[in-house]
Amino acid sequence: MNPEITQADTSVRQFSAQLSATRRGARLARLLATEQLRSWGLPFESAAHVVAELAANAALHGHVPGRDFRLTLTAAEGILRIEVTDTRGDRLPVSRQPGDSESGRGLILVDAFADRWGVTPGPLPCKTVWAEFDLTP
Repeated sequence: MNPEITQADTSVRQFSAQLSATRRGARLARLLATEQLRSWGLPFESAAHVVAELAANAALHGHVPGRDFRLTLTAAEGILRIEVTDTRGDRLPVSRQPGDSESGRGLILVDAFADRWGVTPGPLPCKTVWAEFDLTP
């Protein structure tokens, strides 16, 4: 149980799932996030794109054979927070300008859709890439 969430606090909603660090796991992360946000009555279109990018990055760049990644959604105090934790803390994401390559645009999309995003290192050997959406206008 997350120490910031108590039984009496019904305004905090949280969902977490451990998924295989594969393309299939990344697709499942997007589907699970979409359905969870829909069940909470929250907007899910932009968040689904962010989950897709962060999960794909975890499967592609954060993959360690035999280790999964974790998707966590938290809605509290007017903010939706998406976290994707993988086991490659030594490989931090870098947002770069797109070139002629077919890849490398994921974090540009995350930056465009989310209100803010970042990386939290640890605990070793992990890192968490997170994005937040303001739910109140």
